[in-house]
Amino acid sequence: MASASAAPSSPAASDGPAPPASVGTPAASNRVTFVPTRVDLPAGAAAPVEPAVTRDGELAVPENVQHVGWWDGSARAGDPFGNTVIAGHVDSATEGLGFFARLLRVEKGDTITLRGADGHHLAYAVTSVRTIKKDALATGSAAFDQTGDPHLVLITCGGQYRRGAGGYDSNVVVTATPKGLAR
Repeated sequence: MASASAAPSSPAASDGPAPPASVGTPAASNRVTFVPTRVDLPAGAAAPVEPAVTRDGELAVPENVQHVGWWDGSARAGDPFGNTVIAGHVDSATEGLGFFARLLRVEKGDTITLRGADGHHLAYAVTSVRTIKKDALATGSAAFDQTGDPHLVLITCGGQYRRGAGGYDSNVVVTATPKGLAR
């Protein structure tokens, strides 16, 4: 009786060279991302958002206290991961209250919207409002995290003002989650 089994053939034992591999093309994405140029807070207050860089380990926010700064090392609005970080002054000795003084009245559940120069926008729901000591902001909080789920993180000064120590001892950090995809 003859055996019906045959030795399996290996790819190296084929009759010729392997066919070339197919080169795929990326699928079109419907995800919209944008650099924020305006932030809308509850009660209709809006401020221009300018790019902000890190200098000597500190985020350099716009000098005009009615403007806020988007950290250019953070996620763009609509990115699938990472925090979109926007910071601004609570006040100034020469200009009075800053735009982000309004963060002191923001509550869990409020809606904050980012807008881009191209008309795109993304609404966020506030999930927390916390006061964090300045020395713990970069190391003891996830405010600058770029690896997790997407969040909007708004930062301003808070806590006690200490003239001799150079300013406020804490930061107010508002965290919000996207209410959907950017449009």
